[in-house]
Amino acid sequence: MATDRGTGTPPLLVLGKITKILDCFSVTEPEPTLREITQRSGLHASTCQRLVHNLVREGFLDRSGDRYRIGLSLVQWAAPGTFGLDIVQRIKPVLQRLCDGTGETACLYVRDGASRTVIAVAETRHVVMRLFKVGMVMPLHAGAPGKIFLAYDPAARADLVRDGLQRFTEQTPVDIDVLDEQAAQARTDGYAAAFDERHEGVGSISAPVFDHAGDLAAVLGIGAPTQRLTADDVDRLAPLVVTAAKDASAALGYRPSKVLGPRLAAPDLA
Repeated sequence: MATDRGTGTPPLLVLGKITKILDCFSVTEPEPTLREITQRSGLHASTCQRLVHNLVREGFLDRSGDRYRIGLSLVQWAAPGTFGLDIVQRIKPVLQRLCDGTGETACLYVRDGASRTVIAVAETRHVVMRLFKVGMVMPLHAGAPGKIFLAYDPAARADLVRDGLQRFTEQTPVDIDVLDEQAAQARTDGYAAAFDERHEGVGSISAPVFDHAGDLAAVLGIGAPTQRLTADDVDRLAPLVVTAAKDASAALGYRPSKVLGPRLAAPDLA
């Protein structure tokens, strides 16, 4: 008889079946029908129907007509699991893996008006590095992270236009139409790259981190001197950044409805 790994006890097969049923619910598709649950779970129709009805009776699921959704009892039980956990605690390990995988400093940013603030850092061991510190506040429109905020945060553009676009280098975008084009490209690619926009000799690559509701929660990325990070390195490093952002999103409970195309498939890290 098979046993649960590490416990020596037989697995409860019914829990696996219930997990398959609960996996049929997502933010993008919160109210499937019984037929849809049966198809997605791969369970036998009579088994699925019996378990769904039991889950409704116990309050794990609610039923409205021919559709089902996660029940309030299950939501209430899940709530204590979020206490004591914040975005930094959940994503810090992902940042460290990104730093280890790229050899460059990895940062996590949140937006405040027309600025972005570093809330977590995993520092590179390179002697020549770009200094990033938790609490650093930087302009939204200069650098790769800001393009991601503009691409996925509807309020970012209005805040930026209100505060104005200051030039820091010759490469700083100070035309909102140019930034709109860059944001559109970031949405298409799933990442943004920028060079020499905030400081000469600095490059960055960033990608979006989404929360359980599918909203932009933060921006994750790497930054480095252009002697190590140039436009020629983007095809190699961008997939690593995107994969890290996907891992960070998953840590926040995000379940994507679409997968990224082959251009940004996770690279072989072996």
